[in-house]
Amino acid sequence: MFTHLFSKGRIGTLELKNRVVMSPMGNYLANADGSVSDADIAFYTARAKGGVGLIFTECMIVDYRRGKGNTHQIAAADDRFIAGLERLADSVHAHDARIIGQIYHPGRQGVSAINENLPMLAPSVTECGVVHQPTAAMTTAEVEDMVGKFAAAALRLKKAGLDGVEVHGAHGYLVNEFLSPYTNRRDDRYGGSFDNRLRFLAEIVEAIRRACGPDFPLVVRLSVDEFVEGQPSLKLEDGVRIAQELEKLGVDAIDVSAGIYETMSVAWEPTSYGQGWKLYLSEAVKKAVKVPVIGVAAIRDPAFADKVLEEGKLDFVGSARQHFADPEWANKAKQGRIDDIRRCISCLFCMETLISADFTHLPCRCAINIEAGREIRYGDMPEDGDGRVVAVIGGGPAGLEAARILARRKFRPVIFEKQDRLGGQLLLAEVPPGKEKIGWLLDWLVHQVEAAGVEVRLGEEATVESLAALKPYAVLVAAGSEPFLPPNLKRSDITVTATDVLSGQTKIAGSKVAVIGSGMTGIETAELLANGGNEVTVFEMADAIGPGLYFQNLLDIMAHLKTHDVDFYAGHRLVGIDGRRAVFEQRDTGETRTFDFDRYVLSLGNRPTPVPMEHLTGAFDRVFLLGDAAKPGRIRNALETGYQTAFQL
Repeated sequence: MFTHLFSKGRIGTLELKNRVVMSPMGNYLANADGSVSDADIAFYTARAKGGVGLIFTECMIVDYRRGKGNTHQIAAADDRFIAGLERLADSVHAHDARIIGQIYHPGRQGVSAINENLPMLAPSVTECGVVHQPTAAMTTAEVEDMVGKFAAAALRLKKAGLDGVEVHGAHGYLVNEFLSPYTNRRDDRYGGSFDNRLRFLAEIVEAIRRACGPDFPLVVRLSVDEFVEGQPSLKLEDGVRIAQELEKLGVDAIDVSAGIYETMSVAWEPTSYGQGWKLYLSEAVKKAVKVPVIGVAAIRDPAFADKVLEEGKLDFVGSARQHFADPEWANKAKQGRIDDIRRCISCLFCMETLISADFTHLPCRCAINIEAGREIRYGDMPEDGDGRVVAVIGGGPAGLEAARILARRKFRPVIFEKQDRLGGQLLLAEVPPGKEKIGWLLDWLVHQVEAAGVEVRLGEEATVESLAALKPYAVLVAAGSEPFLPPNLKRSDITVTATDVLSGQTKIAGSKVAVIGSGMTGIETAELLANGGNEVTVFEMADAIGPGLYFQNLLDIMAHLKTHDVDFYAGHRLVGIDGRRAVFEQRDTGETRTFDFDRYVLSLGNRPTPVPMEHLTGAFDRVFLLGDAAKPGRIRNALETGYQTAFQL
């Protein structure tokens, strides 16, 4: 299967067993001193074992004093890091995969607090609109010195036995900043004209070639389009021209991406972006150069990957998040086990946790793969269940994940699901526009429990008597959650919940609708209603719309809502609803306002579905609450509680 995807490829002198590439991705697993950790080695080795042909590391530090992206990031800034890099390369090579180290400097997108509280180095004093850090324009001497730091880092990678080096010239970091008129306002030989803006990268490429020789594969990653509107910036024609100049300089491959921090959703996409949406970028570069082109575009399906290779849109299929979500993607594809592939749902939980890692001090996490980044902890799955029965109450994500792990451990899980379908909250989460990828997760979970032979009792509500008949070793309560309604609000023909709408129980069309609550469920329901021809207004008690939501996801859906002219009222607390009239209190003034709507849709959060816990704990020795049954939360919370409870049982 997939003959193009699993054909051999070549980058310079490097031969690769297939066209599957794990693109660079930060993970916050390195030791605090910048050295490669055991967790790093386990992380990358799992992807090598999973069949990936080529792995790019996370972006490595070349300037340890003033060029860190976070406090747990691999460094190549000193010879002391070579030994750890060598261990990493050896471990990846043991599984017939190859590894290239990506080197970079964050430039104006770095954080001063972790760089000796110094202003971030940049070509010009142009503050990043996302991180808002002080910047300092590099002197000509500092630029020249930085060229040497990149070359020295590349040589260390070669000495460590890595298979090549990639210069990170994308995503708004320092090299990208020099290339772009959006961030480069210099008037020396490193600014102004196209050739001058290219000079910094060109000198880095030339210096690496001098240091490492012509046979050490050299790749450059480019944002060939920054997607910045209304200001001078890099457009696709500029990106193609840069790629052509790099080919003349002897670069062995071009790794095509897009965007900077201010437009980061085109670099790492929210869930609404379709598979392959930006392949036109890599295709344009491929038509203009003869060296291999690596491309990324939220590619999840091996059949799609094989097709775009056949069509000549790129030479190697890259993805970071897909291999984070499923390190065995390549092996499963090659073996034809397509239903076993856990496809990334583009929820951006990984990016959210990476960006916050310096505050939480926790590594980057995946919403749907609990083992990602924790391969050491979960690497040895005990198989000591001995066929003991474990009853699972609820067939939502927490219950399904628990049953999956229990089956791997050789327990005999039995799922009780009172509805006629498995899925729980996932059945609702996949309904809003652009959320179809949630269905991928649900399909995968259901397939896993079916393939494992897990007994599932649909349409059956668990009772103490039915549970006791199984003589269970443990009872896991994953009964999910239900909409929260304040005592003064009741369902009616006028007033319904977001769950009523998402489930299809309530149909609303051509109406003037108020959505109360702007959490993710609320604003996604608002988009669904707006798409259905309704005039929608969203009210939120907090001072801002979307409290607590990851900003990329919020910005993405708000852009969609803007096209429907949805109105928003933040800082408005619902006092009560009487027929079609509602009263809100303005939190800043305490004054009340009255509005009239045809329908009201309440999205005020969820509460655990009531379960007679005292009866269960009185009847069984081991009773555990999972997911929303313990505390309503996100997909990661549901899956993690299911996984960990089953793992530790």
